[in-house]
Amino acid sequence: MNVGLYQSAASLSALEKWQDSVSQNITSAQVIGYRKRVVNFSAQMAGELQYGQKSASGRGESTGMVFPAATGSINFKHAESHPTRGEFDVAIMGDGYFEVRQPDGTLAYTRNGEFRLGADRILKSSHGFEVLTTDGEPVVLPQAAGPLIITENGTLMQNGVPRGRLAVKDFADEAALYPLDGGLFGVRPGVEAEPVENASVQQGYLEGSNVASLREMVDLVLISRAYEANQRIISSLDQQMQKTLDALG
Repeated sequence: MNVGLYQSAASLSALEKWQDSVSQNITSAQVIGYRKRVVNFSAQMAGELQYGQKSASGRGESTGMVFPAATGSINFKHAESHPTRGEFDVAIMGDGYFEVRQPDGTLAYTRNGEFRLGADRILKSSHGFEVLTTDGEPVVLPQAAGPLIITENGTLMQNGVPRGRLAVKDFADEAALYPLDGGLFGVRPGVEAEPVENASVQQGYLEGSNVASLREMVDLVLISRAYEANQRIISSLDQQMQKTLDALG
């Protein structure tokens, strides 16, 4: 068994996962509230390789076979918020996520506060989902009630009349979240979101992504070089194996 050949093949597979992650980050770098995809590398044991002469017990010397592996995760670090002066733009200043309801009734969470008012006068996310209040109800803004004011604690006001308070929820372990599209996250079964105490938001601001595009471009170069190096190793090992087979006739 040519262990080096399999190790290089495993390296190529891990590099492909890294490349997919970096490509996704570059594509989504301008998406409001997007969170960077991260690939974590590790060494995994995969059996033993025996070598040398066998002893009386029928076993020779052995060494563990180690293969590279890659697993994905998300960097939940907050990004900078930028002023937009948009009436329906909101940024969370601290921990937490806005709670939205998808068409099938399931809840999702996002830091993308680029809201808009639907034709039905219901406040919706950029994904077209209902933005919910702390009461679990959608935000309804009557047409003739005046401009929208959102206070620091998320209360929505029209000419002094409260229209609910934006739900800002968080999780004991953000690993329970999995990415959907456009900076939106779903939640794994059995996990409940908790209200953020003293949640703070700022109207007229939006939080960007936490992707550093230049860093991602540098990573693409590193991936390309590592990929080429492993391809050369595989080619060299393949040639050695062919020479051995030719020598054996």
